[in-house]
Amino acid sequence: MYLTDRSTPPGADTEQGRRRGPRPTVAPVVLVLGAVSLITDISSEMVTAVLPLYLVTTLGFSPLGFGALDGVYNGFSALVQLAGGHLADRVRNHKLMAGLGYGLSALCKPLLLLAGSLGTLGTVLALERTGKGLRTAPRDAMISLSTPPENQGRAFGVHRAMDTTGAMLGPLAAFVILRMAVDGYDAVFGVSTCVAALGVVVLVLFVPGRQQGAQSAAGAATDAGGGPTDGPGEPTGEPGGAAGERPVRVQLVRQRGPRDAAGAAGGKRPVDLREALALLRLPRLRALAGCAALLGLTTVSDAFVYLLLQRRAGIGEQWFTLLPLGTALVFLLLAVPVGALSDRVGRRTVFLTGHLGLLTAYALLLWAPATPALPFLVLALHGTFYAATDGVLPATIADIVPEQLRATGLAIVGTSQALARFCCSLAFGAAWTVWGDGPALAGSAIGLLCCATVAGIALRPAGGTR
Repeated sequence: MYLTDRSTPPGADTEQGRRRGPRPTVAPVVLVLGAVSLITDISSEMVTAVLPLYLVTTLGFSPLGFGALDGVYNGFSALVQLAGGHLADRVRNHKLMAGLGYGLSALCKPLLLLAGSLGTLGTVLALERTGKGLRTAPRDAMISLSTPPENQGRAFGVHRAMDTTGAMLGPLAAFVILRMAVDGYDAVFGVSTCVAALGVVVLVLFVPGRQQGAQSAAGAATDAGGGPTDGPGEPTGEPGGAAGERPVRVQLVRQRGPRDAAGAAGGKRPVDLREALALLRLPRLRALAGCAALLGLTTVSDAFVYLLLQRRAGIGEQWFTLLPLGTALVFLLLAVPVGALSDRVGRRTVFLTGHLGLLTAYALLLWAPATPALPFLVLALHGTFYAATDGVLPATIADIVPEQLRATGLAIVGTSQALARFCCSLAFGAAWTVWGDGPALAGSAIGLLCCATVAGIALRPAGGTR
């Protein structure tokens, strides 16, 4: 994601660039990392597609037990995301940390063949999610550092679209394997292991190790000119140069002494913990982390959504593994256009609209009659939610966080969100066990409405409402 510098330096005459024709908006590394994510997601989603039924029907787990494991699967990465992001910034090698994460996840896949109890399954899933936590922030940092500020939303949209292609192919592969193999679940886990190993090979061979980010030239020109330069695509639609965010960013970069400045110019100075903690002084980053956590507390996990949809619509178990395919298809179709839309109209508007779509999906699951159209409507809204949030959130963070601390900033927000979703899975599983699935989902819907309202106020820019 950070191969060639295609951005225009601040203050440069862009007329000549327009005469040469439009610049490519997606760097080659974005496409390579997208291919890695595509392959890895085929492996991961093969497991994710069969895991709910495997745990509930084959191993006989209760909703509370399944909620605990689902919380581990979706939230344990939060415990190592901060470490992965900070280490990537510290050693100045995002590929190394991402490779370790992808490798650890691949090594855990065959262990699923041996796990049959709550304890062993929880341990294996925790290790697999540790790999995800290590790789997520460094990978997203590579994407943002290779992309000019005005194209962040589009770049993350392209990556998420490729990632989602894998999310579509994974459940489809699991469906085919379950219908053809005698020991269906073991076959799914075995094939998943081989696919995950292929993803690691592609990362090692085709992703460059250390490159100069696409934003480095802009940063150098900013220092030379003595002032900050803002680009389009502000996280909440604020105009460039607005008071608040950018001056804080420049202050963070320039607080260092002469030795630090010289090291930064060489691009090899490791980032220390004090600089990473200084990110928390950014008001907008604190607001993003807090809002991501609030919304995560009321975002029911995908597995529970699919189980609820199966019950409401009366979908047979043999078709269950295809439900994630519907979400992934909508996500794939909308990821790039919605990401580009966030570059134009503002991240906040798109982000909150996505949560409104999720709230509508909850309402359909609660009150809509079990018609043949129900699964299509719920999955379409579910996929729209991911298209409007999954790539838009890291693009928002990239607008705020300094380049040399990009992975750490991504990890701070990602950790707050993942921990919140971990707690949501535990709470939703417990509520389902005690009160039933309907009251549990109704509570989540009310909570989501309240939290989205708070987030809309907290993320509102000083000069507008975008």
